Amino acid sequence: MAQRTVIILGSTGSIGTQALDVIAAARLEDGSPRFVVSALSAGGGQLALLASQAVQTRAEAVGAANAQPEELRRAITDTAAQVGVHDYHPEIFTGPDAATAIAGWNANGPADVVLNGITGSIGLAPTLAALKSGALLALANKESLIVGGQLVKDAAAPGQLVPVDSEHSALAQALRSGSASEVDRLVLTASGGPFRGRSREELRHVTPDQALQHPTWDMGLMVTTNSASLVNKGLEVIEAHLLFDVPLDRIDVVVHPQSVVHSMVQFVDGSTMAQCSPPDMRLPIALGLGWPDRVPRAAMACDWTQATSWTFEPLDTQAFPAVELAKSAAKQGSTFPAVYNAANEAAVYAFHAGKIGFLDIVDTVETVLGEHPGSTQLSLGSVLDAEVWARARTQERLALVGR
Repeated sequence: MAQRTVIILGSTGSIGTQALDVIAAARLEDGSPRFVVSALSAGGGQLALLASQAVQTRAEAVGAANAQPEELRRAITDTAAQVGVHDYHPEIFTGPDAATAIAGWNANGPADVVLNGITGSIGLAPTLAALKSGALLALANKESLIVGGQLVKDAAAPGQLVPVDSEHSALAQALRSGSASEVDRLVLTASGGPFRGRSREELRHVTPDQALQHPTWDMGLMVTTNSASLVNKGLEVIEAHLLFDVPLDRIDVVVHPQSVVHSMVQFVDGSTMAQCSPPDMRLPIALGLGWPDRVPRAAMACDWTQATSWTFEPLDTQAFPAVELAKSAAKQGSTFPAVYNAANEAAVYAFHAGKIGFLDIVDTVETVLGEHPGSTQLSLGSVLDAEVWARARTQERLALVGR
């Protein structure tokens, strides 16, 4: 088992910070680091944290989308000086293309692994750059695969794309139990979010603060809200369809509030294989970095000495129609998944700004999808154009909703 070099995109976010925890702790048998960070990038909203990460890892390149070059360099220099480091001068990338440049950065040869922990479809260009570099892509940025679809799949060599979402990591692990022809169904688990068990009418007046009270996971505003509306699960269904080439009508969602069974694969003989572990993203992150090998002690295991109960419930598609809507968008293909994602992002921000209600989020996405003409050719340009159209059309619809 050889040491691996790693590039982390979105290093100051939840995935990025946990990945750095995994990297700091992981060791080879001789005690040397299992992973070495070669480059980091982040949005730039937490420059002090990014600078601290850079100094601690001695990353050779550092990028920030929303910062000036001198601003980022000064933050790194000042942080280094505070800990007595005076010989650290990484290559600096800033601006909207910083993450893409870092993803494909190979001044000393391509990295072994690129972890894309960016949130949102802005991760598409970095995803394509990472695949072009030849690195293993540990993908936590599900949106780039969903909006890029076949574009991303065509860019990926066999085995180059490794999922980091807990559900898809679980599926990838369970799929090792049989051949593709033996797979009957994929079953994604959902915690149900903070509104599990509520009817559609009971969801009408929930507040943004309530939508952010996820019972299991600590995530950012967008992902947490998407989990409350089940849009996140809809995105994950599309992701599973693209990753594992299983038809949409053979991908199910079941509500599992304890979030210990992360997903399951049902085989043609009636057997179901489930991946189970306490809810901790460090496990799928570690597996993504080390794939196909496991990283010892990456996270805590289940404690089988304690009595416990796991429950499973069918998804209420009347109260939470987002999953079926996502399947519909995926069946239409082309740029429809990109519109689903972009319209939802615009609606989520409007909800948190107090402009619309919770139910208006998915209702608006459905309306905008119904108006989308589609695209005859899938390319980075057509995806970006579809997203611009979707956001603009969503804003127009929201203006009517909010009156």
